[in-house]
Amino acid sequence: MSYTNFLYHIVFGTKGRLPLITKELKPRLFVYLGGTIRGLGGIAFEINGIEDHVHLLVKAPPTIRFSDFLRDLKANSSKWINQNTSGKFAWQRRYGAFTVSESQFENVRNYILKQEDHHRKFDYKQEFESFLKANKIEIDEYLWKD
Repeated sequence: MSYTNFLYHIVFGTKGRLPLITKELKPRLFVYLGGTIRGLGGIAFEINGIEDHVHLLVKAPPTIRFSDFLRDLKANSSKWINQNTSGKFAWQRRYGAFTVSESQFENVRNYILKQEDHHRKFDYKQEFESFLKANKIEIDEYLWKD
């Protein structure tokens, strides 16, 4: 048996950062994302976001490559959204996934819970770029090209 604790703070947005996650869609989408994560063998501890992006605090399964986990999560949820709305929904191709230590678990969870408050001060682009800088990830010219 293997013992793992792959905790991630995952962030990804709608294609073109369009405000497609409506107040009506949001709770159903978050339930669907949580179910998809469970179906992939992971655990969703927290899911929240605003109109143009989502944040997830998850324990990723050790049985699937992380890139495959994210690909399946985004593809399945995009398909579900298009089946349950007027269609034309897509996630941006890129995403951020940042490891979380147990000591920071509650801080990250609280950050995700307070998304509406954070975005009264700054937008998704500013937020995402600050995550990249904090994690010493270079911002390239393709970051905001979908």
